[in-house]
Amino acid sequence: MKYSYLVGLLLALPSQAAVLEYGAPLDQSVWRLTGDTPLECRLEHFIPGYGSGAFVSRAGKNINLDFELRPLRPNARIQTVTLRSVPPRWRPGMSETALSTIRFYKQFDGLVEGQTAWTMMGELEQGRFPAFMFRDWYHSGQTVQVSVSAVGFYARYQSFLMCLQSLLPYTFEDIAFTALNYEQNSDQLTPYSRRRLEMIGQYVKADPSIDMLVINAYTDSYGGRWPNQKLSERRAAAIKQYFADQGIDPKRIELQGHGEKQHVASNETADGRAVNRRVIISMSRSLPTYENRGLEVGEPIFTGQPEVTDKAAIVSPAATEAAAPQSKGAAPAITAGPQNSNASAKSNKKA
Repeated sequence: MKYSYLVGLLLALPSQAAVLEYGAPLDQSVWRLTGDTPLECRLEHFIPGYGSGAFVSRAGKNINLDFELRPLRPNARIQTVTLRSVPPRWRPGMSETALSTIRFYKQFDGLVEGQTAWTMMGELEQGRFPAFMFRDWYHSGQTVQVSVSAVGFYARYQSFLMCLQSLLPYTFEDIAFTALNYEQNSDQLTPYSRRRLEMIGQYVKADPSIDMLVINAYTDSYGGRWPNQKLSERRAAAIKQYFADQGIDPKRIELQGHGEKQHVASNETADGRAVNRRVIISMSRSLPTYENRGLEVGEPIFTGQPEVTDKAAIVSPAATEAAAPQSKGAAPAITAGPQNSNASAKSNKKA
């Protein structure tokens, strides 16, 4: 019995020794909050010799969390990865727990999504180490274990939770193309449109990558063509002033008033005229092409090509500013000033 036990123990040792382990030692385990904005919360951890890992949650309607495992060397093939929760070595007697089986894809970072990412965060909160185990192509198929250390996690975790509370409940795609409407017989935006404008304002404040806003204003056919043309220009100028007040460079804001042109509904009905009294706002933003694969957390090792523009949201051509200057002290974006009078029977109706 004793001989068999020793043989079994010796046979087990080579398989353990064959595992190549990556993980931060106690004195090098660092967590940093590298993203703390209304658009993204990022809690990042450096893994010596391997790369980094980061919990990421982004602005949006749905609760979301990802864990991105970013190796310094890209994944060389599609492979199955076992994710486990491992107790620290100074807490003997605790057993390992299987969390999930995931796939790593060729030349992509490892990604853990949704509830499994929340589970990983919960394990770290309890002082346990999530660990990825797979066979590494760069080491001729040798088994590799990449551990995420819980040392130093908790303090930064609290800051990350506070960041989550400030995330905006909508994305760039939700507001990149927006139609605002005006109340009947009024220069006031409808309550819904005022709220939409506030949402856009909050987003452009938080996102420095927005590089262009295009504003097109329209009226219905009531009130005379010339007064309606000037009214649409004033409305567009008021929206421009609103975004300038949010910190957007006025040179990056293009606008045009179209007056009665380009109706999208019939002017014979009240509902149709309400739809035609509108301002269309479209936005674009510049997206960097580089990837952050830092020797230290948050420091890029590869810069890549210059920034490119996400043109998906651009729907209007460049327009020449034709709006009359707005008086100081007027409430931008909510009112555009009264409509010019006209001698016709329709002059007292707002477009």
